[in-house]
Amino acid sequence: MSEPPDEQAAKQHYLVCGIEDCQKNGQFYCNDCHRPLCEQCREEHLKSPKTKTHEIVLNRHRKQQLPVEKCELHPTRNVDMFCTECNIPLCLKCSIKEHKGHEYEDLEEIYAEKYAAWQSEFSKIQKYSLPTTEELKSDIENDVTEIKKIMESIRTSMKTEAESLKNLVDEVTSENVEHTHTMEKSLLKMLRSQETTYDEYMAYLGKMSDEFQKYLSLTNQKLMFSEVLKIQPIPETTKPVPPLFTAGHVNKDDVAKLLGRVYVPNTKPDKRKIQSMEAVTTHMKSTEKQLEQSKEKSDMKQTLSLSSSVTKVREYTVQGVNSAWHVSGDKSDRLWVSDYRGNLVQTDLQGKQLQKIQTSGGDGYHTATQDGDLIYTDKHKKVIYRITPDKKITEFIKTGDWEPFSVHSSSINGDILVGRTIMEEFVPDWKQKLDFWSLSLRRVAKVTRYSNTGKEIQNIQWDNQGQELYSQPRYITENINGDICTSDWKKHAVVVVNKSGQHRFSYTGQGSGFRPYGICTDVLGHILVCDRVSETVHLLDQDGGSLSIILSPQQGITFPRGVCMDDENNLYVGQHNTNTVTVYKYLQ
Repeated sequence: MSEPPDEQAAKQHYLVCGIEDCQKNGQFYCNDCHRPLCEQCREEHLKSPKTKTHEIVLNRHRKQQLPVEKCELHPTRNVDMFCTECNIPLCLKCSIKEHKGHEYEDLEEIYAEKYAAWQSEFSKIQKYSLPTTEELKSDIENDVTEIKKIMESIRTSMKTEAESLKNLVDEVTSENVEHTHTMEKSLLKMLRSQETTYDEYMAYLGKMSDEFQKYLSLTNQKLMFSEVLKIQPIPETTKPVPPLFTAGHVNKDDVAKLLGRVYVPNTKPDKRKIQSMEAVTTHMKSTEKQLEQSKEKSDMKQTLSLSSSVTKVREYTVQGVNSAWHVSGDKSDRLWVSDYRGNLVQTDLQGKQLQKIQTSGGDGYHTATQDGDLIYTDKHKKVIYRITPDKKITEFIKTGDWEPFSVHSSSINGDILVGRTIMEEFVPDWKQKLDFWSLSLRRVAKVTRYSNTGKEIQNIQWDNQGQELYSQPRYITENINGDICTSDWKKHAVVVVNKSGQHRFSYTGQGSGFRPYGICTDVLGHILVCDRVSETVHLLDQDGGSLSIILSPQQGITFPRGVCMDDENNLYVGQHNTNTVTVYKYLQ
């Protein structure tokens, strides 16, 4: 899509003054002469009797010159008028002859109005409609990913539920079969007992048969006086009642009810949120302001260098904290300071307490934004909060199962960088070798990038070899080149990745023993980090090279914990054993 002339002109270094032989910057524009003017020629233009009534404006407010077009009826004349009765453009000669007595308007005025309207609509497309539509499309892509994830989770749950039901069926079937064996054993025992009864009765009958034969063999009359023998009746027994099996009447619907069902809830879907043009315009102005500040820092970078010595500028005591484990500089000459007990205090540069909040505590868990807000984490509630300058606290981001440890607001684009951890189950190697299946817990970590509206846009966890980058990212910051610099206490290292998440280097101190705490960067791209072991502040270049120990106990500092920079390139240092924050100058 081609750009309109004024957009193209805006990309030039400057417009040259239109007055002959003048090569100065034509920052003004004469809408009557249609040419740029420098400041001096503008003054002369306004003094000249011929041009003193001309409309002179800034270049960005200039009217567009009417394109030259010849009249079809009068080819020697330019079309520069508009007949409001006939609704057609025409030349001066047409107005005298064919349109005599009609009302006219300046065609150039109409063209300028139309051009401004078209330019406004074109600007809306470029600056609002297209970016907003692309963001909506991105939201749809995220929804596609989320729907796939949800459906896969549902399928997994279905399979798990089915497997559970199959196990229950197997268990019940096994119990029923075992019960039939018990019943069979009981019935057979009863029948064996009846067999024994009849065996005993048959033995009794044999014995009685022999007795009767003895009596029958007598030939005398003694038989007449003998008692008549009576035979015991045949014992009664019962037939077994065979068990019956009642088959279950389970159909497909019954099984479906047991296994659950998947359905779309009868809920009215939410409309996708479309940012208003006012919100986008405000964001654009904020971005332009950030670009201006970035340019100022770039210009400053050309004149600054490391000083040969470090100078103590001032120090002040912060009421409401017993130490200064982390410090965040505010743009309004204010400072946020926190201790390890969870006290978070806003103070001015005279040490006067302006605001105090009780938090869950931590290390580098708060950061000031370009808009003057403060963002801080609550690792227990797994929530990130935002405090506006009017002291209103709102829930900004929920981090799910992950504990947010450290946070930093980017001065480049307003993104929010968060160091997060979670306890995860795993099987240690030694247990695998022993073939001993037992789970243990370990803490895993990653750095997550959120937009300034709280939308998750990037996760950084692994290096190119698939190794974990972080263990406990307690402090986090960003360098001028977009590098993400993390102070990882457990890894004994400052871990640095580029803005794409690729591992650049890890700084592990000088010599043995290194426990990094507070970390920040300056306008020259230096990285400054506190070391608990040596009680020093290290100064690195942006590629991880050690430049110097910038502060040590020799400068009167002990247990440095938190560091930050202000807009005047002063270094603020907080310490573990005191609530005094000390300010140093090391750039000149």
